[in-house]
Amino acid sequence: MPATAGAAGAGGPPPFRFSLQAVEARSRREWVELVRRVDGAGFGMIATADHLGGCLAPLLPLATAAEVSDRLRLGVMVLNNDLHHPALLARSAATLDLLSDGRVEIGLGAGHAKPEYDRAGLVFDPAPVRVARLAEAVVVLRRLLDGETVTFSGEHYRLAGERCDPPPVQARVPVLVGGGGRRVHRIAARHADAVGFTGLGRTLPDGQRHDPSGFRAEQVDADVAAVRAASLRRLPSLGPLEHQVLVQRVIVTDDAHGAAERLSRAHLPSLSASDVLTTPYLMVGSTGALADRLVEQRERWGFSHYTVRAEALGQLEPVIAALTGR
Repeated sequence: MPATAGAAGAGGPPPFRFSLQAVEARSRREWVELVRRVDGAGFGMIATADHLGGCLAPLLPLATAAEVSDRLRLGVMVLNNDLHHPALLARSAATLDLLSDGRVEIGLGAGHAKPEYDRAGLVFDPAPVRVARLAEAVVVLRRLLDGETVTFSGEHYRLAGERCDPPPVQARVPVLVGGGGRRVHRIAARHADAVGFTGLGRTLPDGQRHDPSGFRAEQVDADVAAVRAASLRRLPSLGPLEHQVLVQRVIVTDDAHGAAERLSRAHLPSLSASDVLTTPYLMVGSTGALADRLVEQRERWGFSHYTVRAEALGQLEPVIAALTGR
């Protein structure tokens, strides 16, 4: 991982970093202006997502972002593995890494939105199959990005002497594996540079919304404990595992309890106001309170990388500033 991407310094906690996930733009000008705002607000990365419909293609906008900012790292949080063969993804990632002078990070997930598959005429396999395919893809992608000539014979992928040429600029392109399930987290713990937590449970019938049962602090305790247990089988050469969180909503306010109650009633009736205020997947509170809470979450759960939605851009800048040096 790059120095800003979570490696602890002198035995201390990993530094905080923040990324903004942007999925929409109606013109090049709008995208360029968004990248400039993200850069100026103190974020360390601009990230895209990967959905069919209502979402920019994941990698192409990052090439433009690389031209606009020479500082921001460029990520995808996360790619749907079913839409990207690892050999082709490695080539695209390496090319983007070359064009950006070594700023690319790749996130992978197993895919979850069945309606997207149906519209595109793609087979939506059962979750165990998609997760098994993801596990193979992470291994293949990692080896290709690390410069190996890969011969691989698995259940889902077969390669015979494949190589990523030209190679990426970075000695190691960071790979994150993210999702809401334990099986996905175990893949990340054993093979990836970072694990992405979403707190999202089963996908609801619309293919986009999820059961937020994983938002409660006690469930986060259990999820993180499972990742730490799986990390015991992690190769030492992989280095420390970064813990990333996808934050669904940011509300900076001095009336945290009132905002939490309103959010619970309107959108998250299964969660109490206390749940809203203690989950890492929502940020509700004043600038100072949020900064303190993120420090506490890092101590409790190891979270150091927070990814927020584009709607949070105007709110999070003072929180980022308050965490500088902490």
